[in-house]
Amino acid sequence: MAITLAEEVMLLSLDDETGSAKQRQTAGWAVAGGILLELVLAERVSVAGKYLELTDPTPTGEQLLDGRILLIEAWLRGRSKRRVTDWLTKDHTKAVGATLESLRGRGVVTEQEHKVLGMFPVRRYPESDGSVERELRQRLEAVVLEGAEPDVRTAGLIALVHSAKLHRLAFPGQPRKQIVARAAEIAAGQWAAEGVRAAIRDMQVAITAASLATAAAVTA
Repeated sequence: MAITLAEEVMLLSLDDETGSAKQRQTAGWAVAGGILLELVLAERVSVAGKYLELTDPTPTGEQLLDGRILLIEAWLRGRSKRRVTDWLTKDHTKAVGATLESLRGRGVVTEQEHKVLGMFPVRRYPESDGSVERELRQRLEAVVLEGAEPDVRTAGLIALVHSAKLHRLAFPGQPRKQIVARAAEIAAGQWAAEGVRAAIRDMQVAITAASLATAAAVTA
């Protein structure tokens, strides 16, 4: 498999030079959603309405995805399904770490450790292979800015970016109103089978609900 949707979201959020993550909290929801969407496309997981179901625990051969299959299986605790929002809330921070490690393993980023105030270790992930992100951004720009028809994976990625409101990370310097309108059009478009589009719509709702609930809890 080529680079995963979760890794693509992560790359969009990383500063190319410093390796620090921009909008890390928000991007985490899209990263976790990207892993779920990959599992939906691989027919290992179904997302319908408010619920997530593991339909096939067979490994995909992709370590990032297979690790989540095992975690979801354990999290279900023998139940047939549980709420998507509960899984995203549980996994969105851990999914970021797993995705960064996957990018490091591919040689796309390197890991560097810095100490803040000489005491607190902070890990950053500057790019070691910029060609992957360049190709990714060219593909996104072709669809969103130039009107090209998206394939299933590109449309799914744009839908995730749209649901997590990461428009500025994906399209820096571009007019936000235009980007949001086109992203919404793609997310709702006829670019895949209805089951996949329905799964993405349900994940978009779950991402929004989970992120708002977490934000409210932090504020309180």
